[in-house]
Amino acid sequence: MERLIRIYRFFNLLSIDVVLGALCSAVFFARIFNITIYTQGLLSLGLTVWVVYTTDHLLDARKVIGSASTERHQFHQRHYRILVPCVILAVLLDALIVFFIRRPVLEGGVVLIAVVGVYLLVQQYTRIFKEIFIALMYTIGVLLPSIMVTRVPYYTWPWVLLLQFFLLALTNLLLFSWFDHEFDARDKRSSFVTIVGLDRTRIIIGVLFIITGMLTFFSHELKASLCLLAADSVLLGIFLRPDFFRKADRFRLLGDAIFFILLFYTLP
Repeated sequence: MERLIRIYRFFNLLSIDVVLGALCSAVFFARIFNITIYTQGLLSLGLTVWVVYTTDHLLDARKVIGSASTERHQFHQRHYRILVPCVILAVLLDALIVFFIRRPVLEGGVVLIAVVGVYLLVQQYTRIFKEIFIALMYTIGVLLPSIMVTRVPYYTWPWVLLLQFFLLALTNLLLFSWFDHEFDARDKRSSFVTIVGLDRTRIIIGVLFIITGMLTFFSHELKASLCLLAADSVLLGIFLRPDFFRKADRFRLLGDAIFFILLFYTLP
């Protein structure tokens, strides 16, 4: 059991579980929009998510003077020279795969990547919006393979469900920043929490839990909303037991896995 946990922790440090969560989310929305996602589309999405997350971690790790406070950033500091070529290779591979995905998805992906690229360049000036921006880009990213090719008119899209998913992703990120507040402050990394403060962020996270739960009653996709509510409930459990989940980064290991729950919606 301990060996499995160590393996999963290694995957977590590499953001592999984040990639798998994004793929689960994409398949979740494909089912909702009645779309079949091709293998190359999933590969491109997975590579793009990994490149964005790893690049962000590498940039954060490089800015830290001395040894970083968190295990994640220490990992990216130690393996910086290995991870950078891996990111470059992933970008090249992704650039090759995109020629085989559907044109509308490609066009939407190019726009999204351009927006993310601009964000990475100016993130030091927009740090208070970091979690909000990432949650929004994550939501759009997992939606792209479906909404760019669906025949469902946009005015009939499950907008309540989409908002619920965005709030779930935002709660996840804010909760992580809330747990990492002390380390971010020590390493002089800015986040929503370091700027707004722990107490205000705690209130905001609580409000997000309430809104996400209430949206379930207004959703026309009840089964899908209940899956999102189940994932949100896991985050609520982490939020209510901070002392337990702070140990050994349990909050991150479990929190990054919540999107796996969405696979239950795709079961017959």
